[in-house]
Amino acid sequence: MKSTIFERSVPAASTVQHSLAGTKHAPFWLDDLVDPGRYPALQGDLDADVAVVGGGYCGLWTALKAKQANPDARVVLLEAKTVGWAASGRNGGFMEASLTHGEDNGASRWPKEIDRLNELGFENLDALERQIGALGLDCEFERPGSISVAVEPYQVDQLRQLETDADNVFLDREALAAQVISPTYLAGIWNKRSTALVHPAKLAVGLAKAATDAGVEIFENTKVDTLNSSRSTPTAPVDVVTGGGTVRARRVALATNVFPSLLKRTKLHTVPVYDYALMTEPLTDEQMASIGWANRQGLSDMANQFHYYRLSADNRVLFGGYDAIYHYGRKVDPSYEDRTATYRLLAAHFFTTFPQLEGLKFSHRWAGAIDTSTRFCAFFGQARQGRVAYAAGFTGLGVASTHFAADVMVDFMAGQRTERTQLQMVRQSAIPFPPEPVASIGIQATRMSLNQADHNQGRRNVILKTLDALGLGFDS
Repeated sequence: MKSTIFERSVPAASTVQHSLAGTKHAPFWLDDLVDPGRYPALQGDLDADVAVVGGGYCGLWTALKAKQANPDARVVLLEAKTVGWAASGRNGGFMEASLTHGEDNGASRWPKEIDRLNELGFENLDALERQIGALGLDCEFERPGSISVAVEPYQVDQLRQLETDADNVFLDREALAAQVISPTYLAGIWNKRSTALVHPAKLAVGLAKAATDAGVEIFENTKVDTLNSSRSTPTAPVDVVTGGGTVRARRVALATNVFPSLLKRTKLHTVPVYDYALMTEPLTDEQMASIGWANRQGLSDMANQFHYYRLSADNRVLFGGYDAIYHYGRKVDPSYEDRTATYRLLAAHFFTTFPQLEGLKFSHRWAGAIDTSTRFCAFFGQARQGRVAYAAGFTGLGVASTHFAADVMVDFMAGQRTERTQLQMVRQSAIPFPPEPVASIGIQATRMSLNQADHNQGRRNVILKTLDALGLGFDS
């Protein structure tokens, strides 16, 4: 197999070792919070019109929107730990317009809807921008777009085909260097409207405050154990049972994402895939000048095993991705988060990308589980005679699409037939992953095939072609 740029141009081991010395094993975003805000645990039973399970973006948006739709309703949000502690507080902060994990994935699954899904994606991102402003959320929102970069010759032609209008501009090597300087870059496509950037943890904390200001009651350190409901009386409340008490709710929204589903029907619909990231110290003015990046776009490369990276408000560089690690048994376990080999690999790839930053150190390293679905994007549904709504499976692109998912769940809970609820994308569920050991064997074979494709000019082998035909997927 041919080598990739990250194998042909490897920084010195001492450079990598120096950069990682003294890093803090914690998400930078959560560590950067001045006032994380805290809420009490549930103690005792209560009645509610709406109970939302999960204190990440999906749950927070759902609770806020449910309260806004019906100000007199009692809306309760239950979080097993603290607001935003999981994926919502440690992701890359990329708000993508796509609801379908990219044009190709959406077009292959919902060809009749893809044009409208693309429009809805931009409408959703525009609405997010307006609401962040209207709510006064201090989450360092900016909308510089994103650049997909080619680092191998075969990827250049792929990028040329993506230039469709003034919002999607092809950049040759020289034009790209005027934006961001890296010896690995051969070309790029600048998607000027499709991507916004935020401070993830500040967004979660701000949403929680906005929700409580609107009258939502948030209970932290309140893990939901079971949902009990009467099948013979479909109008009866659903009992949301926790260790501290039971919430009797007319409607329930589940926003638990990567964590084990409270519904038997969706227990196999997601698998936890671990994603890893590094954050540098703030760059000096001289270091910033050496890489350009004056327009602050989000960046990613074109490989199956891709990197994503961006600047923070104080000019740190977040650099993550590439490795996507699945562990046998579908477990979500903190012990999986400190993987030395992956952090060293990411650091090496960082200095291959930006050798002019040699000597720079990383301040933070962290990882977390992503709720991966077989269709690469969120799935939706209802259970318990329509009393329970759910959304999950965002596969790493949930910062913006959870806002859309919240609208869907609020529509479901209100019993409303809307354009959103009638989309085939919403009505059609994801294909579940098989049980173990088949899931692990299949995922590992797929990962090896994706790596092989990256070493073979992107050519997909029979395993990947078969998965494509079946509408199944797994990506980095």
